[in-house]
Amino acid sequence: MKRNVISTLFISGLLFSSIYGNAQKATLEVDASKTITKIQPTMFGLFFEDINFAADGGLYAEMIKNRSFEFEKPLMGWEQPKSNRSSMNKESGMAVPINIASNNTNFCRVEINNDKGYALINEGFRGMGVKKDAKYNLSLKAANHNGAIKKIIVQLIDKDQKVIGETSIVPKSDQWTNYTAQLIGTQTEAKAKLKLTFEGTGIIDLDMISLFPEDTWKGRKNGLRKDLVQLLYDVKPGFLRFPGGCIVEGRTLSDRYQWKKSVGNVEERKTMMNRWNVEFNHKQTPDYFQSFGLGFYEYFQLSEDIGAEPLPILSCGMACQYNTGELAQMDELDPYVQDALDLIEFANGAVTTNWGKIRSDMGHPKPFNLKYIGVGNEQWGPAYIERYKVFEQAIKAKYPNIIIVSGSGPSPKGEHFDYAMQELKKLNAELVDEHYYESPKWFRENAGRYDNYDRKGPKIFAGEYAAQSVSGANPNNRNNWECAFSEAAFMTGLERNAEVVQLTSYAPLMAHEDAWQWTPDMIWFNNLQSYGSANYYVQQLFSTNKGTDLLSITKDGKALIGQNDLYASAVKDANSKEIIIKLVNTAASSQEVNINLKGAKLSTKGTIIRLASASTQDENTFAEPKKITPKESEYKVIKGKQDLNLPAYSVTVLKLKMN
Repeated sequence: MKRNVISTLFISGLLFSSIYGNAQKATLEVDASKTITKIQPTMFGLFFEDINFAADGGLYAEMIKNRSFEFEKPLMGWEQPKSNRSSMNKESGMAVPINIASNNTNFCRVEINNDKGYALINEGFRGMGVKKDAKYNLSLKAANHNGAIKKIIVQLIDKDQKVIGETSIVPKSDQWTNYTAQLIGTQTEAKAKLKLTFEGTGIIDLDMISLFPEDTWKGRKNGLRKDLVQLLYDVKPGFLRFPGGCIVEGRTLSDRYQWKKSVGNVEERKTMMNRWNVEFNHKQTPDYFQSFGLGFYEYFQLSEDIGAEPLPILSCGMACQYNTGELAQMDELDPYVQDALDLIEFANGAVTTNWGKIRSDMGHPKPFNLKYIGVGNEQWGPAYIERYKVFEQAIKAKYPNIIIVSGSGPSPKGEHFDYAMQELKKLNAELVDEHYYESPKWFRENAGRYDNYDRKGPKIFAGEYAAQSVSGANPNNRNNWECAFSEAAFMTGLERNAEVVQLTSYAPLMAHEDAWQWTPDMIWFNNLQSYGSANYYVQQLFSTNKGTDLLSITKDGKALIGQNDLYASAVKDANSKEIIIKLVNTAASSQEVNINLKGAKLSTKGTIIRLASASTQDENTFAEPKKITPKESEYKVIKGKQDLNLPAYSVTVLKLKMN
């Protein structure tokens, strides 16, 4: 009996202690009188890689898949519903790819035997997104042999074969000629297709069959998808890293990304297989290719559009070490190094230079003002360091002011990481790219990762990171709220260590709902819609509130790196004259905090921006795209300490105006 009473009292005491503990207000000290360091404008940026159909089928607004018949299977993406390869097709017709040996390019030769029975249909990128009353610009090249074909009828059709947009072209020449036309959608359809039929019988050659929405980003002809660029713009990123990622490396050196093949006339850019085409057994994507319609010129232009520093990453002569790991021999490295030097000239050179003229001829006489260049993606080992040295010497000799990004491999720890950091430190590397795809718990536990990094050593680019709800490269990963607020907790540590960390970016950036290879991802889209994940809004909150000066915020003289499940960072924005405090509560219950601000006089009003959700498993979806989004409210400043309630599982940004 006595023991039961004691047990009851003990349990009650624990309960009381827990309640009492939660009721205690943690006092946070913020010192606004002293700047620890300046926050770099590049602190929070974006990393774009063509994975998950992010370029073709995504950001690049082309609606036709395999428009120039250059896939490994040249008619992939094209259907001939009334034709049979093993038949003479007397009641229809047949399209066959023709290869031009002189330049190894293809076109499509269509022989129409019965124009009432033949159709050629393009399926798009998991369909085509057509909106009611929207305009779509068609272009194609045709050579009409002997004037046999009187008309090309172009239709948008829905899943039931109903026509939802129509136009026609009269092919007047037997020589290759460019034709344009416009279709207007008569209904909204996410899975439309493009159907070509013909009037007349005989042979017609077709190539570069292309369809773009007229309403693109900045209204550029054959440009980028407006809603997706808007999401990027709204982050106010400090930089844009491109084109990857593992796509830089290639599975072999021959299929690495070669930037020179991605500039110039779009029609002359050679299509190639995307390396994510066959990377994962859980998501084989044999129709995933790169048209390079979104090439390096377009990446530089996009960077300029969204106010971001361009940060291109180039091959260092090493294929992906998860694949072949093929190496360019040291005495054969010159072409790779020259690519880097020529890229700087393309971006920054006068119009009188070779590559500067090419940039100018494409429509941008002014330099892009490139400041950064990356050597390799996430290579590791002595072979990388050996090659990096050659690039560094050549780049610095010709362009001493260009900042070179080096890499520490694919993991945030281990022998490869340790070796890379040791060697790069010896070389006085300027900026080292670190990657981490780890559990939400890891992110919470590593908020102090950079607290003890050498302030005189290389600066850090947290180039790829995302909390994995299940495990790395697992198709069951979700963009859930626990992942997002755990990243926010970690990001307070990135910001607190702005002396060392100068660039950071979540990865991957985008994913098509019907054509992804990797999860989680920051932005999700289908052919009609797009939305930012909870992770997107965390990134946006930090980027749009990065401030200019880092301030100290402590509890009992220590940085908040998870004590009592609290995380915090503080900055001053000299431009908006605000103190900005970021607070993350990862506990399952709300917490009260007092903020004792010294060294600044405050006005009477401030602002609170809050991201919160009741369940750790909550996420934004196409059905509920705004489920977890920032909510802004007015904050009334009081004299002395500022009182603040931090809801369970929340990210709070408190903005206090200074007098």
